[in-house]
Amino acid sequence: MTRGNRPGLFPLVAGLILSIPSLAQGPGGYNPPGQGVDLSGNWGPVFHEDAHERGPGPELVNYLGLPINDAARNYALAWDPSRFTVPEHQCEVHIVGYIYRGPVNLRIWENRDPVTQKLISIGNYMDNYEQTRTIWMDDRPHPPESAPHTWMGFSTGKWEGNTLTVYTTHMKQGWIRRNGLRHSDQATLVEHFIRHGDHLVHMSVLTDPLTLTEPLVKTDDFNLRVQNGQTWLYPCEAVVEIVRPRGIVPSYQPGENPFTHEFSDLYKIPAEAALGGAETMYPEYQSKLKAAAASSGSGK
Repeated sequence: MTRGNRPGLFPLVAGLILSIPSLAQGPGGYNPPGQGVDLSGNWGPVFHEDAHERGPGPELVNYLGLPINDAARNYALAWDPSRFTVPEHQCEVHIVGYIYRGPVNLRIWENRDPVTQKLISIGNYMDNYEQTRTIWMDDRPHPPESAPHTWMGFSTGKWEGNTLTVYTTHMKQGWIRRNGLRHSDQATLVEHFIRHGDHLVHMSVLTDPLTLTEPLVKTDDFNLRVQNGQTWLYPCEAVVEIVRPRGIVPSYQPGENPFTHEFSDLYKIPAEAALGGAETMYPEYQSKLKAAAASSGSGK
């Protein structure tokens, strides 16, 4: 589920989520408070949240309900979906803040010191683009700002009761929504992994000073899977799909995007709402649209 962070609302919701006790502690049994639970296992996504967006993908120029600023919107309007045919983009990895929301098999395991059994890190492997992620649990600092940025970023975690909280920096530019909306490489990500028996809730909070006016909050769910033929590989071979002159990148100049009204016309919503922004996330926005419609109808 995608949500913006209304002032005062997110701390309350997060507090309620973090305070929920785990119903079952998994194969590791009970752990003392502050030491967490065992998240290890093979997990598969549950698609009852934003299923259309997470599967086939969102409509073009559908930015509704996202706290984007003008820079993010203008970048997305200049984005041509034919960009996917360019070899350099055909195998482009889904960024860490987005990859958990797709069709993905997720494997989680612990890495412990062989002598002391102290938890050093928690590993994640996603079959989508064959990505391995390390969440460091040994209190090491994040690297300097000048350090390389990667698809999975640099992540450190800590247990808050039975919730694993993860802080990630050093991410490359990546998807906010898979229709041209991207966050910058200055974005940071906070995640919460909460296990309830054979069910895993993943909550993420994306912050980016260059593309978002408010933190973007999303949740998704996984079920523990006994693997039964699931593939763990994602072979991707880039090829030339459309022959273009060297150096040409598909894009639209300002005002030339032919899909600007496609989504809004299909669902009969105002075009300005489809262009997103923080106010489109909240119920009060309906009153603004009704007032604008009434004003237009009266000829004012």
